[in-house]
Formats: sequence, C-alpha cells, structure tokens
Amino acid sequence: MTEPRNVVITGANSGVGFETAVALALAGDRVVMCCRNPAKAADAAGQVRDRSGSDRVELVPLDLASFASIRAAAATLQVLTPTVDVLINNAGLILSERTTTVDGFETTIGVNHLGHFLLTTLLEPQVRAAAEPRIINLSSMAHTIAVGGLNFDDLQSTRHYNGWLAYGRSKLANIHFTQELARRWTDVAVNAVHPGSVSTGFAQDGDTRGVTALAMKLAPLVSITPMQGASTSIHLATAENGRRITGRYWSGSKPRRTAPWAHNAESDKKLWDVSEQLIAAGHP
Repeated sequence: MTEPRNVVITGANSGVGFETAVALALAGDRVVMCCRNPAKAADAAGQVRDRSGSDRVELVPLDLASFASIRAAAATLQVLTPTVDVLINNAGLILSERTTTVDGFETTIGVNHLGHFLLTTLLEPQVRAAAEPRIINLSSMAHTIAVGGLNFDDLQSTRHYNGWLAYGRSKLANIHFTQELARRWTDVAVNAVHPGSVSTGFAQDGDTRGVTALAMKLAPLVSITPMQGASTSIHLATAENGRRITGRYWSGSKPRRTAPWAHNAESDKKLWDVSEQLIAAGHP
C-alpha cells in the first residue's frame, strides 16, 4: 500500500485553503493545516475530518507575522513530516492601514512574502526528500496593480502606503519568488496560482476601511465559491502536469501570462537576495 503524501497548507482554516485541505484529505493525503488562530484552526480541522472522512488531518500553530513562530512551526514540521510532498503557501492578507509585524516589517509584504519565503526555505530538506515534491504559492492577478514592478527602494512602504498597492506588490513578490525558486530548486515543481475572485472572509475581519472594505463586502456578488477558487491549487497538487511544469503562473487550472513586469529574472534574483538579507538581519 502506498504511503499517503504529506501536504502542508498555510491559512487552511478558511476559504480557499480550507477547501483545498478538504479535497486533498479526501484524496487520501495526510494534511497538515498551519494556522494562526488555535480555536478557529481546531474547529476547521474537525470540519475537514468530517467532510473528508479522513483522520489524517493535523494542526501546527503558525503566525506568518512572526519569524519566531515560523521557525517554531518549521521545527515542529521537521519532526512531524520527514518529507513534505506538497507545500501550499496559501495564507494572505490585505490591510487598509500600514502596520508592522512583530519583527518590524510592513505587514502585507511581511506576511504574504517574507513569512512564506522563510517557511519554504526552512522546509527545504523535507521538500527535497519527497519523491515528487510540489510547491504552490498563492498569488493573484492583483500583481498587475504593481505597475512597473517592485520598488526595492521602498519595499516596506515607509514613504507611501496604499493598501491595494501594497497587496499587489506582495502578490508580484509571490511570482518573483516562484520563478527564482524554480530556477534554484530544479527538482521541485514550483508554481504560482491566481485563485480567482473568491467569496471568502478575506479582508472582512476589520483590517480594511473605506473603499477597500466596501469593495470586499460587495465582492460576494460577483465572486466564485471557495471550492471553485481552490480548484487550481488542487489541480497542481494532484495532476500529472502539476508535477512536470514549473516556474509558471496559473489560473483556471491552466498556465497564464503574467504582467510584463513580472518577467524579470533580475528582479527574481534581487528579491531573493534582499529577502535573505532582511531575514538574516531580523528587521527592515
């Protein structure tokens, strides 16, 4: 009998991450849900077990706004999962007002990019130990907002902050990270995903204000369901071409074109180098 794969999903307690966890548990994978809120995570894990009929569902505390929490989660995963067959960097946020992580980084880039960058690199031994490893980074078509590319002179949005622009830049960073990771880890299938405009609780927990909050409240009127939004992540985690194709941006379970400024190998490498430097310093 084939051993179940180990699947690690961040932000798996709601929305796209939750539906992805249900589908992969139902497919027979062992699913590790990495979540910030223990109470919500425990409730979500129970629902995943009920819907999938699987008891191979586990929880690991993870706060992507804290390098200490990320390192603790990675250490737990090193014991829990000797291999990570599929890593899905799903968690993300958008904020109307500029805040900082416990380590002093602007929260949007800190959580959406730096947190996942650190988690992924810490899990390198387990990912490379898997037979057919896959990494899926949740990006967004919002990367098109970051016209002209990342502003490396103000990556922390200290001079000017706009919630949507910060979010768009973080999603562009997800694509740059995906492309550079695919170059460096050639034995791993690494892909970025735009899930679509999904009706979830995203950005509706009091972190947004004004026009952004109104847009998020109206979004369910024109959005797809979380299950539909999860379909591309599920495809890449399970399908044959999800194992063979790497370094691409996907939507609707197909490779798609990115904005022109996302095709920049120099920016791919520069973001990787800057990310390493920021994490090593432990502060902006």
